[in-house]
Amino acid sequence: MKNHLQFDFLADKEKNTLTIRREFMANRQMVWDCYTKSELLDRWFAPKPLTTKTKSMEFHEGGHWHYAMVEPNGTEYWGWVSYHKINPIDSYTSGDAFCNEKGEINTDLPQAEWVVTFTDKNENTLVETIVSYQSLTDLETIIEMGMEQGMKATLEKLDELLLTLNQ
Repeated sequence: MKNHLQFDFLADKEKNTLTIRREFMANRQMVWDCYTKSELLDRWFAPKPLTTKTKSMEFHEGGHWHYAMVEPNGTEYWGWVSYHKINPIDSYTSGDAFCNEKGEINTDLPQAEWVVTFTDKNENTLVETIVSYQSLTDLETIIEMGMEQGMKATLEKLDELLLTLNQ
């Protein structure tokens, strides 16, 4: 898409973290809404050619988002996000885990804590996501699963959605 937009994907193997910084050509309220409303998340939160479907979402402290990324052949990959602390249009913290359709967490796969911060960058918005894992093994597993490529492709879908919302 726009090559001049900031995209950083940094792995810190001493702290077991990923730091993802991504700039979007939209105001902070619009980007915040795309991250926090299921009807918008369903339109971008999966790398092509996958789509996303929300089973349930309650965006408030103590709430959750239960969703699936769906392949064109119908295969579903379920995820669970639990919301901890929310500072509207500035930041939120959450837990992230793989689960099944019933929302039962898969403890064999890595779980993470996310800190997502939204800041103005001139007329654009910069989103910084810091993902913390319990161990280096968990971090390396996620990297091997294609987290960088998946995030890049997913955030490009958000660029496309923001273009349609900005019209």
